[in-house]
Amino acid sequence: MNVYAESSAVLAWLLEQKYDDLVIASLGRADLVVASDLTLVECDRVLIRATFQKMLRESDAVQRQAQLNAVSAHWTIVAIEEEIIERARRPFPVEPIRTLDALHLASALTLRKALPDLTFLSLDDPIRQAADRLGFPLLPTAAALDL
Repeated sequence: MNVYAESSAVLAWLLEQKYDDLVIASLGRADLVVASDLTLVECDRVLIRATFQKMLRESDAVQRQAQLNAVSAHWTIVAIEEEIIERARRPFPVEPIRTLDALHLASALTLRKALPDLTFLSLDDPIRQAADRLGFPLLPTAAALDL
């Protein structure tokens, strides 16, 4: 199974939030995990923001960033290139889509050309709806999320 790891899912794992066990299981079952540069940037920014807002101790943030770096070293990271930007600038089947979500969807669509069985891993409802309408299998499943 090939999985596109979107930021909301990765953050649930990093911050030990609701459904983190489903994210860990999904990532663990994947033969290949792909993510955008955007996923790493968003995760780092959330850790930095949490530290400055005193929601996370700096030592915990550093440890979680090290975890992310260690795990993502085994992922395929895709740069946000012109083709992705061009696709993100166009409408999606479900609108409105936020800018960063559009970049995630465009990244996954671009990757699907090489990985036709790509599954979309996300916990964010609007991006899950759009990914579903674009024909991506979703993880976690709706049944697992009690939807």
